[in-house]
Amino acid sequence: MTHEALPDPGAAPDFDRKEYRKILWSSFIGSTVEFYDFLLYGTAAALVFGPLFFSELSTAMALLASFATFTVGYVARPFGGVLFGHLGDRIGRKSTLVATMAIMGLASTLIGVLPTYGQIGVFAPILLLVLRVIQGVAVGGEWGGAALMAMEHAPRKERGMAASVANMGGPAGAMLATIIFAAVAALPEEQLMTWGWRVPFLLSSVLVLIALFIRLRISESPMFVAAQAKAMEQETKRKAPVVEILTKYRAHVVIAALGGLAAFAYSSFMATFAISMAREAGSNSSVVLICKASAAFIHIFTIAYFARLSDRIGRKKVMLAGCIGSFVMAVPLILLLSSGNTVLVLLGFLIGNPLIQGSLYGPLAAYIAERFSTESRYTGAGVSYQISTVLASFTPIISSAVWVLGQEHFGTGDWTQYAYVSGYLVVATLISFLTILGTRDTADRRIDDSSAETTQESKELTPKS
Repeated sequence: MTHEALPDPGAAPDFDRKEYRKILWSSFIGSTVEFYDFLLYGTAAALVFGPLFFSELSTAMALLASFATFTVGYVARPFGGVLFGHLGDRIGRKSTLVATMAIMGLASTLIGVLPTYGQIGVFAPILLLVLRVIQGVAVGGEWGGAALMAMEHAPRKERGMAASVANMGGPAGAMLATIIFAAVAALPEEQLMTWGWRVPFLLSSVLVLIALFIRLRISESPMFVAAQAKAMEQETKRKAPVVEILTKYRAHVVIAALGGLAAFAYSSFMATFAISMAREAGSNSSVVLICKASAAFIHIFTIAYFARLSDRIGRKKVMLAGCIGSFVMAVPLILLLSSGNTVLVLLGFLIGNPLIQGSLYGPLAAYIAERFSTESRYTGAGVSYQISTVLASFTPIISSAVWVLGQEHFGTGDWTQYAYVSGYLVVATLISFLTILGTRDTADRRIDDSSAETTQESKELTPKS
């Protein structure tokens, strides 16, 4: 018995646009809370975790150790992509997203009550590391489900925009985390370092409860329901999703991961090293965080704009334009961030996040997810995305290391000490540029018929504008 492909949701007579809008809001708010928790850690790592949890080290080494724990969260994300991707492809997108949200909220709240090195010694950084790993696993499972819930409910010509809603949660969460941390950073130093830094993490418990309430009220993905019904009807013996992507979709995973590298390199750089660099150049911590939060607010809308543009002209063209913007602006970006001037620092954050990273990141969710079939899409998209974040997660450590090399080669006192940092951003962008340039666009590909996704890997690598 044959099973016809589902009609496009936009053409289906039972398409419920009210429910669709509710799905979009759920994906946005859920991702916002998840990334609030995950990126809040980056701000704390840049400003307070060094002296609090690595006080036995020198200032520079404490900062490096703090950034290392930040990176561990990214390294853990592919494990979350595999674990929750499997659950999402087997038991459903909705229930899996509820689980990732609850786990993230618990981990972040526990960070807020964690004793410091001065209180329990070496156990403090160990516990911090464990909780950061749990954060990484949770957010590793979150993104794929949030993006797919929106995209699999969307009409074909709105897929890029719908999938980007999960990506919009990144800057929204970053903005929220930055504003709240900027508020506590304005406290006297002693209060900040004793109890003030804990408040943003404890607030997570409230935000998670709100997001869970919204998430529990949405419907399951219609494509997932149809795929499950088809499998039961045909009594098909299905491989584990991770086996499926490692056999059938190897090239797709590599393409998706490398294509997203530049977007995540900029995301990690702007969330961590850019803050330290601006502060090192003489800008006040609270002022820098306000500049970052302002850029994050605009970033939400530029992600939507570039995603919508990719629905019209293709993912490939938009992302290649973003890469070219990175090549042109990498050095000016460093000049602005290291200027010590508030207006120029703000301009640097506006260029780095809403413009460069926004054009790379807006179409990325659809660019990745459209390469996989419904039966393995949660796993395939989640793992590809998280591998990309892992590759980029070393950005603050690499930036710190090449900064030291720049100081040795060029000296200190002006922007040239950061010359190698801009070089790193260019190299990361070049990798994504060549990957995107050499592969097909996916904007017009059907995703509601698994047979449409069995393109041979050799075809996937064939250039097509």
